[in-house]
Amino acid sequence: MREIADALLPLLEAEASKAERGPRTIFISGAQGIGKSTALARALKRLNVPAIGLGIDDFYLPKTARQRLARDVHPLFETRGPPGTHDIPLLTDTLCLLQAAEPGMQIALPRFSKRADDRQAEPHWLALPARPKLILLEGWLMGVAPDAASPDDVPLNRVEAEDTQGDWRRYQEDQLVGPYRRLWDMADSFIHIEAPGFETVLGWRLEQEAANLGKPPGTLSANEAAWVERFIQHYERLTRRLLTGQRRAGATIKVGAGRMAE
Repeated sequence: MREIADALLPLLEAEASKAERGPRTIFISGAQGIGKSTALARALKRLNVPAIGLGIDDFYLPKTARQRLARDVHPLFETRGPPGTHDIPLLTDTLCLLQAAEPGMQIALPRFSKRADDRQAEPHWLALPARPKLILLEGWLMGVAPDAASPDDVPLNRVEAEDTQGDWRRYQEDQLVGPYRRLWDMADSFIHIEAPGFETVLGWRLEQEAANLGKPPGTLSANEAAWVERFIQHYERLTRRLLTGQRRAGATIKVGAGRMAE
């Protein structure tokens, strides 16, 4: 067993060795709470080539845009996370800027506050000391495949049961066929950090939420824990889809329940 960052680092080094004509863009997937953001940050500190790490979470639509989506398509879209709740045009434009970046450039990167559930007013300005060899984008759904039959499937949980006509799921699948497919096409490679099963995600996400709130593990209130349980149900179908291999091909890091690479 080893840290996820220890398993990720040699994969990134191999990708960097291929970056002869320009930056390589790598997308990294992993279930909620698995530790992909932490692993990427640790691996980047040890990577001896210029690289930029991004999270798709910073590219969520602002709250007002998600509220419009909830009004016009389905109320479940007020909750961030599923396909359709990201600002894909902003993300693709940002990736294009980074792919063409030269030393000395400054690029504005959005920042999303999960506590406020909204995009921060001021962007983070990234100053590039050197042209990057790697552009790394991590997110829970990176590379997931569409499934046209999904809107007609039996609901997996209580959240999906609220999608009585399948409109919420149908919109997600349309987004995966369109904007997200074009986003996936921008990647040179994928790395999938794979959980042992969806059943482990709730425990991980409860720990993550406690950390977000500045609480010790296991000290969430009953209401806070219930919120987390409902929240991850928005992600369940696509997380299970990723875990069954319905995703873009790529390297896989298998992770145990203790969040250690196997």
